[in-house]
Amino acid sequence: MFQLQDVQSAIREFGFDGWLLYDFRGLNVLALRVLGIPPDKIGSRRLFYFVPADGPPQKLVHRIEAGALDHLPGDKIVYLTWQELEAGVERLVGGRRHIAMEYSPRNGNPYISRVDAGTVELVRSFGTEVMSSGNLVQYFEARWTDQQWQLHLEADRLNQQAFALAWQMIREYVRQGKRLTECQLQDRVMQYYAEHGMTTYHPPIVGVGPHSGDPHYAPEPGKDAEIREGEFVLLDMWAKLDQPNAVYSDLTKVGFVGTEVPAKFSEIFNIVATARDAGIAKVREAFAAGRPLTGGEVDDATRLPIVRAGYGDYFVHRTGHNIGQETHGNGTHIDNLETREERLIMPRTCFSIEPGIYLPEFGVRSEINVFVDAQSQVHVTGGLQTEVLPILRD
Repeated sequence: MFQLQDVQSAIREFGFDGWLLYDFRGLNVLALRVLGIPPDKIGSRRLFYFVPADGPPQKLVHRIEAGALDHLPGDKIVYLTWQELEAGVERLVGGRRHIAMEYSPRNGNPYISRVDAGTVELVRSFGTEVMSSGNLVQYFEARWTDQQWQLHLEADRLNQQAFALAWQMIREYVRQGKRLTECQLQDRVMQYYAEHGMTTYHPPIVGVGPHSGDPHYAPEPGKDAEIREGEFVLLDMWAKLDQPNAVYSDLTKVGFVGTEVPAKFSEIFNIVATARDAGIAKVREAFAAGRPLTGGEVDDATRLPIVRAGYGDYFVHRTGHNIGQETHGNGTHIDNLETREERLIMPRTCFSIEPGIYLPEFGVRSEINVFVDAQSQVHVTGGLQTEVLPILRD
């Protein structure tokens, strides 16, 4: 629910003169969420809502959708022609030096770049500098409540049980000489989720051998591999409780179908685990010192051990992503590879750290979740895997 006092406090905290929230036909989902406009209430005309650092907000809406922002505080300007729209925007931002919008310089971070270039040009034409609202969006969109933290802990507990179930299924089928495919194991995990009141937007990744070397591999019936003794297996599994406001647990673990893990698998896993732990340490150190920390900094710290080990070219994705009611949430991602992630890691937000090395014959990823609580204490969930699991070992 939109709380003007909280929004203005955040605007001042991040040094803006105001926040201009704009949408046209649902293109700016971030603004719609902040404004509390549900998908079934999205209009067909441009709307603007300006929240100054101090003072009453102002609305700019089209005549045939004049009530679009009536649920929000502030005075209303109604336009009909494009000339009236431009004059209205000038009334909103004129005389303001630094305005936040869902904009990213050079589109360095497309997750927050939701306002078209022409609208940015219009606002700038009135002598106003447009700056990124990324941290503002995150402040209202990505921070968890205490209840959501508890929901995550329960999702984490159940998700780790799902891993135990998967490893046990592999163990039993291989020992009994029964055929087990990637899709069969995937289906069993989905059944487990349903049985335990969990939901997910997509089935988990079950990757065997070379398939584990594809970061976004998705098994298909008839094309999936059989899980046999001597195979390397990667499981990436994400789910949340099927409840309002629930948030995800998203974890990746690896195993070997045998009693002893070959050295080549252990060697790569140890490099990945060192990188994962370096990322966690970076977060812990920054928050312990009270130092601001960006997602890009954590990506750099995590990536460095893999680069130094000579496998930098095989770590082909960002280190992690924000986690919320969607698996990939709208807060700070752990990324300085694919995007320039300059947003801050904030208290009450959660994200994954999941470095990987992907070789043609197999790939290793180790993924855990990190939550920074309201007191800036850093919590790691998912269980730190310390070795490749020897699945057939008693």
